[in-house]
Amino acid sequence: MRDIVFTRRSGWIPNVIREDGELKLMLGAGADANHDPRTFTFPIGEAHLAVIQEDLARHLLLWSAVLPLCDAAGTKGSLDENAAVALLDPILLSAPVDVDAFFRSIRWDRGRLIAHGADIDLLERGQVCAAMRAATETSDGKRAQEYHANRRRAERGTVLGPLDAAVLKYTGQYLHGATIPRRMPDAVDPALLPEVMRVIATAEQACAGMRISRDPRRGKRATDKRDWDLMATAVDAAVRRAHPGLVDDAVRTVSFLMCSEAAGRSRSTPMEDDEAAAADLAGADGSTRKTALSFTDDKGVEKKWLKGGPRTATAEFWEFVADRSAGDNEVFTIEDEEMGEGIQLHFYADSIARVTTVRAGEGGAEPEYRVEYSLVDGIGGYRKLVSAFVLGGCAALGQHGPWLADAAEFERARRARGR
Repeated sequence: MRDIVFTRRSGWIPNVIREDGELKLMLGAGADANHDPRTFTFPIGEAHLAVIQEDLARHLLLWSAVLPLCDAAGTKGSLDENAAVALLDPILLSAPVDVDAFFRSIRWDRGRLIAHGADIDLLERGQVCAAMRAATETSDGKRAQEYHANRRRAERGTVLGPLDAAVLKYTGQYLHGATIPRRMPDAVDPALLPEVMRVIATAEQACAGMRISRDPRRGKRATDKRDWDLMATAVDAAVRRAHPGLVDDAVRTVSFLMCSEAAGRSRSTPMEDDEAAAADLAGADGSTRKTALSFTDDKGVEKKWLKGGPRTATAEFWEFVADRSAGDNEVFTIEDEEMGEGIQLHFYADSIARVTTVRAGEGGAEPEYRVEYSLVDGIGGYRKLVSAFVLGGCAALGQHGPWLADAAEFERARRARGR
């Protein structure tokens, strides 16, 4: 039989219950293996109940000291009742100076007290009782998040100025640096917003005309890391030059915003449009544009493409790569069986081979092929070569060399580039 003896308006603050005739403090903390909240109880006395009822500050202090014990219990362990009971008298029944000294000897949840209005400066000085004079039953979780965010920055030696903080709030990364940035002008003090917008304008001008392409080698939504790094570097340099007083955190969040938006635009662009730029750079005139191609991967899966279908050959091929590419599947081939030529992409080695038929097999004889190798500069290089092949066949690839027919010589070149 369980009866509620005392509860506060805020349902999360621990309640006092009577269970089988015994007074207990009951609180929810943590979660079990199924992510359901856990509930813990431990016995208290009548004197403890009296203080809990009359003194919100002491009640909250006890809660902050019990929470680490709940964390230690994990998803299925038991609360250390002896340790919990040992907290009662020092926190609820001792003089303030002794409570302060006690808190210097135990673990406690600082964020819980800050969320309930504790004076942060007094907490930092170890005056926990004085810090709780302004305590409230209602909780402000954002206040605790801001405290922890600033503390993490301070541990890295970063102190934010007003503009730094405003920039981070604009991108939504003031509390959580790992959050995907977005534009939140309403989160910024109106007096600082014009200055923030000047920083953003500097970044926009620095990356105007730049784009972050997709990288099908890493899946359908992956983008080119090299493009990302180039844009981030350009934005970083421009913002630092125009606004030298900004701390690293503020500069990084602006470049992260620009890159995230560019990557988002790329992901929402149809593959045909995404490949148009590569086709323009390929250098072929399209006079020998392919009409039928076969795509295969290193697992033997094949896909056919015919001219006149709903999608271009390059779009269809890169879609095939995005669907099939994996750590153990990094070799893809495009073959024109009618013309007896093709290319093989080696993503694991940043290289490509072009294969042309020198002599067709007749009378049971094996065909004779010429195989030439070339190094490739990232996904942008691959896109350019694929487009060139689709538009003009192996002949159109000549200008994108050098091409080496000797495999050993090529391997030496590849290793030299790696060094």
